[in-house]
Amino acid sequence: MLLIDRPIFYRDGRRFAHLISDVSLEELHQGARRLGLDRSFHRDHYDIPEDYVSAVIESGVHQVDPRDIVRALRRAGLRSAVPRG
Repeated sequence: MLLIDRPIFYRDGRRFAHLISDVSLEELHQGARRLGLDRSFHRDHYDIPEDYVSAVIESGVHQVDPRDIVRALRRAGLRSAVPRG
């Protein structure tokens, strides 16, 4: 399942949310393509600009608390499986 948190991460004067899969990176990339995302992938998530979050949620992505993002990645083995750097 694809999950998104609230846009609380600041970069370049904008707020971003994190889009993840709690299943696989393949599911995440497929969902990102479906949503028209072709950039902003970072190790285990996509950064989603605040002004696009509502459209992502309307497409069926489930919104969760930001603390649940890392938990879901760890449960799926995606946080530790993806090398840093």
